[in-house]
Amino acid sequence: MKLTPICENHLYSKAYSKGKRALTSALAVYVLPDYHSKRLAKARPDGKVTNRIGLTVSTKLGGAVVRSRVRRILREGLYALEKKKAIKVGFLVVIAARSSSVNLKSCDIEKHLDIAFKKLDMYSAQ
Repeated sequence: MKLTPICENHLYSKAYSKGKRALTSALAVYVLPDYHSKRLAKARPDGKVTNRIGLTVSTKLGGAVVRSRVRRILREGLYALEKKKAIKVGFLVVIAARSSSVNLKSCDIEKHLDIAFKKLDMYSAQ
């Protein structure tokens, strides 16, 4: 399942300033309700409401190869978590990698995302 990206910079800024935040040693996760999710669902072929995801990795973490690797691992950890648990939809979710995430595997990132999503109450009751 392909993630729907956050494409506009102002949405990252809104998520940082107005969204709820959960911190772990490897990640900072920001969540904000997406008021355009229903409009965007109409444009999708399947008509489903989804989360828009933004991944940020600072240049402080390393060069382009390191940052791309961290982004791939973040994405893979999120895919694995979505397969296991039902995550609420209709939100802007920004995941910012911290310095300790450089040495982690996708299963470790999945655990950190699980902790952060529990703190943010992002699991739907099913």
